[in-house]
Amino acid sequence: MGAGKTTIGQLLAKRLNLTFLDSDQVIEDRTGVSISTIFEIEGEPAFRAREVQIIDELSVERAIVLSTGGGAIGNPLTRQRLRERGFVVYLHTTPETAYERIRRKGERPLLRVDNPLATLRSLYEVRHPLYEQTAHAKVESYRDRPQSVVADILTLLRDTTAQ
Repeated sequence: MGAGKTTIGQLLAKRLNLTFLDSDQVIEDRTGVSISTIFEIEGEPAFRAREVQIIDELSVERAIVLSTGGGAIGNPLTRQRLRERGFVVYLHTTPETAYERIRRKGERPLLRVDNPLATLRSLYEVRHPLYEQTAHAKVESYRDRPQSVVADILTLLRDTTAQ
């Protein structure tokens, strides 16, 4: 959350002449409601079940850059599918940087709490090892420098395909 997955994913897809897909956006398009609404009406477990299904479906597509929601990494099947079916890049950022990026946006259901920074820190502690375990590469998601992050990813992709 707040690492720049959508912004960087869109820029990367454009540079590679690939289609950009965001699993959260696909869920919203198919259900006709926002992720926040799904959380409010059905709860997080129902949302996560949809998320697993959508990522399983999208991860078999070719010629795409896929952005997933930050919590998708919590599901073991999703981690396995992503790792086996694509090149996974962990856009690393600190909880503090993520908070600065998203604190004014109200659409993050998990951050509708009294202390969203503490929640981000807690999520980071749980998710960080899972991201590292799943990713083929880790890139620092610089604040306000998405083009630099894209350049780093392109270098990683070139190096990987050259091997």
